Amino acid sequence: MSIDSREQWLQCALGELTERFVTQANPVPNGLLEALDADPRRGAQALARRIRARQEKNRSEGQRLRHLLRFETELWEQGHIHVAGVDEAGMAPLAGPVTAAAAVLPRSYRLKGLDDSKKVLDAEKREALAVAIKRDAVAWAVGHAEVEEIDRLNIYHAGLLAMRRAVEGLGLKPDYVLVDARTIPQCPSPQRGIIKGDTLSMSIAAASILAKTTRDKLMAELDTRYPGYGLAEHKGYPTARHVQALKEKGVLPIHRRSFGPVREALGLVTAPSETSPVQAELFAAVPSPTRRES
Repeated sequence: MSIDSREQWLQCALGELTERFVTQANPVPNGLLEALDADPRRGAQALARRIRARQEKNRSEGQRLRHLLRFETELWEQGHIHVAGVDEAGMAPLAGPVTAAAAVLPRSYRLKGLDDSKKVLDAEKREALAVAIKRDAVAWAVGHAEVEEIDRLNIYHAGLLAMRRAVEGLGLKPDYVLVDARTIPQCPSPQRGIIKGDTLSMSIAAASILAKTTRDKLMAELDTRYPGYGLAEHKGYPTARHVQALKEKGVLPIHRRSFGPVREALGLVTAPSETSPVQAELFAAVPSPTRRES
């Protein structure tokens, strides 16, 4: 940056510089930080620190996203062009379907803030990520297993069925499938289950966002059909409010009758031997809607 250019930048109001290089995160011209450091105004020096902090945050995010692509990068380098990530949402709720999603991302894809849906706690941020994923993905799809299928198959196998439906709905056959923590029966492509895959694979993280946002919208729609149960708030999870509503208002057609609290509300005695260890762990009532969702 020349002396004249530096002087022109410094003549800008600090608020304008903050808007350009902190809020909007525009590229910082060479020499601007040094000029701000040399500026006697405290605000100028504080702005230099803020810009450097933003640059460091961007570098850290870039490193995180590169690390999140390591499984996909390995497969791309082996010649697998279309790598699909698959994840589900809604294993633990007492009501509603289990929803899965599959996403095939472009090679070397980066989306700032993309992470496991359980780590993206703000609903608006999750929805913004979902919009970007749908816009950018080579292919994406969702699949459901309905309440009747959950009760007939059990929740574990119903989740796998939803995953298979999501893969089959992509409109293309993936060269490889990455799945969160399991493998999908009758999957049309080679696959790999990755423990905690939604935190280790960008494709699986993208699928987790799509599955979560899709199911949350569905539960909000069901809340308008069945008011008074709080479905839009707790999304069907076994919160204290939901269990109390079951006792006071009764069981709905969308409730999973194979789950303990629903059976109890129906007056059916559930012996310990009738409840699998998985259900005993996942589906016990909890006192607040802050329960981690799958």
